[in-house]
Amino acid sequence: MKHDFFAYISRMKYIARWSLMRSTVQENIQEHSHMVAVLAHALGLVRRDVLGQSCDPEHLAAVALYHDAPEILTGDLPTPIKYHSAAIKNAYDEVETVAVERLLAELPDALRPAYRELLTAPQRPEEYALVKAADRLAAYIKCVEERKAGNSEFSSAEQASRRKLEELGLPEVDYFLTHLMPGFEKNLDELGTLE
Repeated sequence: MKHDFFAYISRMKYIARWSLMRSTVQENIQEHSHMVAVLAHALGLVRRDVLGQSCDPEHLAAVALYHDAPEILTGDLPTPIKYHSAAIKNAYDEVETVAVERLLAELPDALRPAYRELLTAPQRPEEYALVKAADRLAAYIKCVEERKAGNSEFSSAEQASRRKLEELGLPEVDYFLTHLMPGFEKNLDELGTLE
């Protein structure tokens, strides 16, 4: 039997994000998933170490690494289309469910349960909320970086992304925006050197 799961995962680098926008730096879902994993891990650490609540940051990072994996088979549907109506969103969710099952079928039986948990994390809302927040935070950071590069194409998306982050009402996100986000506004010289 063939087990092509990881061959599929390696193709994440071919799925472009922001396909309807002119970007100064192109981004694919592999790069994006890495950033979301970094941010989900950070939000998990804030929850655990700053807010003193129970959380497994490493598990959040693993979930985030695979959060866009179904797009290997579906492609990246632009956000304005995906959320245009409940009917479209529900239909796309069904397509993603089929894609997840197809990917899981490419794993040996012994590995399937562990990857099912990672690929179906939205069924654990208390955990997935931080992964979704990290996803939105990564989008916001992309918009900030594009603006800093002189690309006004992302200005509306930046404002909308910031508003959506603030509307989440998550103290982990508020902490990140207040204490960790300002560094993204700096250039390399302003960041200083590592001493």
